[in-house]
Amino acid sequence: MGFKVLIVEDSKASRELIATTLETIADVEVMQSSSGFEALKLLPRHRFDLIITDINMPDINGLELINFVKKNPNYRDTPLFVITSEGREKDRARGLALGAAEYLVKPFEPQSLEGLLRRYLKIA
Repeated sequence: MGFKVLIVEDSKASRELIATTLETIADVEVMQSSSGFEALKLLPRHRFDLIITDINMPDINGLELINFVKKNPNYRDTPLFVITSEGREKDRARGLALGAAEYLVKPFEPQSLEGLLRRYLKIA
């Protein structure tokens, strides 16, 4: 059984770095979205096992997206990671309070993201 991961990130370079990191793991399929609005259109059409979002994006920001996802019964229990340049403690606290499982600050170590993904999806 494969796992589906949604990456929501407006920066193409960041999106591709995250995707490349995750695609090295067997049984992980990555879908990408360049905005929160685009992600909201994808969520009803697919079943994602993990969602990774940035905070600063045009239209719907990452915090609004987390809020929506955590209120949706289909995604309430889906692990959600934030990867952002916002490293202030208040930003981190807000993201975690809204329901993010993990909060990584850019630049991040690809190995730490891979480790978190394996832990949350229970991949050996």
